[in-house]
Amino acid sequence: MSPSQPTMSPRSIISDSGSPPTQDAWQSAFNKALSYEAFLQHHATPEQQAKWEASRSQISLVPEHEKVLKEFVRKMPVMVLAGAWCGDCVSQCPIFLRFSEIAPCIDLRFLDRDAQPEIAAHLTVCGGQRVPVALFLSEDFFPIVTHGDRTLSAYRLAMAQHAGLSCSTGIVPQSNESLQAVVGDWLDVFERVQLILRLSGRLRKIHGD
Repeated sequence: MSPSQPTMSPRSIISDSGSPPTQDAWQSAFNKALSYEAFLQHHATPEQQAKWEASRSQISLVPEHEKVLKEFVRKMPVMVLAGAWCGDCVSQCPIFLRFSEIAPCIDLRFLDRDAQPEIAAHLTVCGGQRVPVALFLSEDFFPIVTHGDRTLSAYRLAMAQHAGLSCSTGIVPQSNESLQAVVGDWLDVFERVQLILRLSGRLRKIHGD
């Protein structure tokens, strides 16, 4: 490598070899991730973008949801491993966007699963490459929790309908009742992470609260 070429510290590189990523490596991965709009522009076909937009138009929050989100104060980087082709992503990722619109402290980014295999290797579900998977990070990029690929309400509905393991197409819209249940499930996850951040002794020393 010539002196003019940039070098990267091993601590800032995510490897699929199985070693847990470092704090610096997660930050580097997050910096590569895209906004909601940029993710769709780069990875979705026009037909797929139409599905995402249709799903986004269905998302509505009740006043209780908005009240919870408006109380978020601690910065929350959230990196979502997704696929523009995936029906589960179509139905759930717009929920995350809506949350971030109400709570600006949610820094929401998206990574394409197939374009970032070294990162995807560390965000599996039951040993498999499922999407969407959300990685919640602290403001200084310590991982907190990962959550995916469907919520409890969605899995209960799938079991009740004797659904298979294949990914939803996203063609058939969810009922309002089932959609609100999934919104509530995800809000519980986001709120739990926010409370972890708020009550962290380390972060409280930094922020003086």
